[in-house]
Amino acid sequence: MNKNYKENLKSRNLKEETRRKLDIKEYKVKRESELLTYLIEELKFSRNNAKGLLSHHLIAIDGAPVSQFNFMIYPGDSLIISKNPIKKKEREKLPIIYEDDYIIALNKPFGLLSVASDKEKAITAYRLVMDYVQDKDRKNRIFVVHRLDKETSGVLIFAKSDELKEAFQNSWNDLVSKRGYYAIVEGNLTKKEDTITNYLKMNSLNLMYIASSKDPKAQKCITKYNVLKENKKYSLLDVNIFTGRKNQIRVTLGSLGHFVLGDDKYGEPANPINRLCLHAYELDIKNPLTGKVYKLKAPIPDDFNLLMKNPDYVKESKNIKKTAKHNKK
Repeated sequence: MNKNYKENLKSRNLKEETRRKLDIKEYKVKRESELLTYLIEELKFSRNNAKGLLSHHLIAIDGAPVSQFNFMIYPGDSLIISKNPIKKKEREKLPIIYEDDYIIALNKPFGLLSVASDKEKAITAYRLVMDYVQDKDRKNRIFVVHRLDKETSGVLIFAKSDELKEAFQNSWNDLVSKRGYYAIVEGNLTKKEDTITNYLKMNSLNLMYIASSKDPKAQKCITKYNVLKENKKYSLLDVNIFTGRKNQIRVTLGSLGHFVLGDDKYGEPANPINRLCLHAYELDIKNPLTGKVYKLKAPIPDDFNLLMKNPDYVKESKNIKKTAKHNKK
């Protein structure tokens, strides 16, 4: 009975995902243009139909709804046309840590995608920040510069112009002087400080693994860590990366036998606070257009401190709380 239920649930989820895919069409923008002009000239909509799509809120750029005719789009943007109206998302205390005429930075919560994915178009950091800047001026927009994993919290920045985005991405490693992370791992490390150089490669399941330095497809990876605190179960590390490889910190620390807590992607460590214990606490980066150096910081999550003070601390998930309330009734 339970097996059949799970199979039926899986089948319904697949059907729902298929239905959502059918409800939208996605196009990669090929040239810089005003949105209305692009719909007419590139996608071959009539002027009336193109205006109708915009006025009925059926257009999104990288998952963020756009309705103004003269909104500028750029090569690489994802233009989405939906069968159903795309509404703005409500924001509750959007954790912006810095903003000027060039960039906007936020302390991204864990569990929130940086940008849209194949499975999720609506609830992303990009979408929330886009809604925020457009509340000020409908012509405003933001551009993706870098990403944080969904499970990782911390400093995430967006550029406010295509020119700055391109400049950042073309010289990222030269412009970034610090990428600092807090990580809580299993156990206590023998070496309290070390710099590790290895080579990472992706397998057929899109998971990273350590490969030979002689493999031409493997990417060099440099990671430095320093133990800040220890208790009987865990260690809090200050980690700095000098290369930005996918899942670099998680794979490197896991290879030492000290997996990041909550990382069921690469190991089976404990998960006491119901999240991946990885937080991007500082990004120091130079603005290539102005020369200004930003030192952007996001404070360590409270749960990290609580866990290091009390290694037996366990944070209940919302589902557990709801179940407890239900049982009391």
